[in-house]
Amino acid sequence: MKKIKRALISVSDKKNLRFLIKNLSKFKIKFLSSGGTYRKIKSMGFECEEVSKYTKSPEILSGRVKTLHPKIHAGIMSIRESKSHRDELKKQNYNEIDLVIVNFYPFEKAISQKKNHSKIIENIDIGGPTMVRAAAKNYHDVTVITNISQYEYLIKNINQNKGGTSLEFRKKAASMAFGETAYYESLIYNYFNNNYSNKFPKKIVLGFNRIEKLRYGENPHQEGAIYSSKYLGLEKLNGKQLSFNNYSDIFAALQISKTFPKGKGTVIVKHGNPCGISVHNNNTESFILAHKCDPISAFGGIVSCNFKINKTLATQINKLFFEVIIANGFDKNALSILKRKKNVRLIDSKNYKISNGNNLISNMNFALSQDPDIKKFKNDDFKIVSRVKPSKKTFQNLIFAFNVCRFVKSNAIVLTNEKSTVGIGSGQSSRLDSCDVAIKKMNEFHNISNKEILAASDAFFPFVDGIEKLVQNGISGIIQPHGSIRDKEIVNFANKTGTILIFTKTRHFKH
Repeated sequence: MKKIKRALISVSDKKNLRFLIKNLSKFKIKFLSSGGTYRKIKSMGFECEEVSKYTKSPEILSGRVKTLHPKIHAGIMSIRESKSHRDELKKQNYNEIDLVIVNFYPFEKAISQKKNHSKIIENIDIGGPTMVRAAAKNYHDVTVITNISQYEYLIKNINQNKGGTSLEFRKKAASMAFGETAYYESLIYNYFNNNYSNKFPKKIVLGFNRIEKLRYGENPHQEGAIYSSKYLGLEKLNGKQLSFNNYSDIFAALQISKTFPKGKGTVIVKHGNPCGISVHNNNTESFILAHKCDPISAFGGIVSCNFKINKTLATQINKLFFEVIIANGFDKNALSILKRKKNVRLIDSKNYKISNGNNLISNMNFALSQDPDIKKFKNDDFKIVSRVKPSKKTFQNLIFAFNVCRFVKSNAIVLTNEKSTVGIGSGQSSRLDSCDVAIKKMNEFHNISNKEILAASDAFFPFVDGIEKLVQNGISGIIQPHGSIRDKEIVNFANKTGTILIFTKTRHFKH
């Protein structure tokens, strides 16, 4: 146990400061502070010595230099059991500082609210992180607090130890302190990289906050947690705690949903793959059509509605079993209906936005980084190569099919009718096998006679057999990337069979 005699307090966030000072003062701890924190403590009626008077060195450079002084850092860094350190402090007339309570200039808030680079730079804290790292290094003798959430635990530990703190508490606080400084530096580093378009820097430094611990990882014997570098924009309104797989499916569904026009589109996902999608103009009908694509796979999946769910749709959804229901809000009656199932997770995603930052896949001792595949398609990204030309409506329906296809795991084949999926083949080693899966699904759940069935492939067909199988099963239009040495054979087959064929400029593997 280390008795606390002197505390240095310098906080940007002054919430709960009265609670802190009031409880610390019971143990006759002397306070040191500067700037706004000093004035705040004095205004609350407590004794406090200003850092500039303590060091006999004024704040200079518009406040940039306040606590960067040997008297401050020697007081923090001295090893109490070292006679030579004690002698040096005595010779310099320096005092030991036993408790450092600091939180940093709000750089994260500054970069989210400001565009002026100079003002953002002024929100880079130098003195605060320097004191925190010094105190954390000397945790054997000094307690360091970096977050308001720690105040209550600090006071509890001091009360238990009659004016001091335990070594265990100080070690844990030091660990948290180094986490805070590392995270803070990562924000600054990534800001500079983004500001100067350094997309793939030599070093990657990640700054993520833990959002929550999960029920479990991919399997119940695995533990899991979710972290985010920024506000997720998701609000859970009901249901059990989310698992690793729940979040994986949630993000898979939202990635598709948010590519659709505002207020339109239903996506059903199971194990990371869409099993039904529709952007029918009527929202209830879009859900029905999405579910109809593959009702067996949809069982126990998650549904994402790119619109606000109303009572009518809630009644329809509640007839079925879903693990998670996502929407851009729920009206009062819809919530009342859906909450009847206590375990179903209801997620409000109206504030969720797809990031245009790099996607990162990390495993073991490596990380893969790449641009996100969120390119917005334009008509000139596609080339009609068949003699039979699509109508404007068919052309847009084919683009819809191709947009869906890029979110299906490779090899991917997507069959659609009127901007609704009717068959999806995913994750097969052979493109021909994906065709078989998509066709099987379509024939099992749909009557395709007299309907315009269109197909999309995430990459080119290496042989004619794939496109041949699709045409033999009623597909009248196909959209696929070009680039095969057999492209001419594919075009000739399309012309021979009167099939619409569109080549795209981009491939869209998803692994």
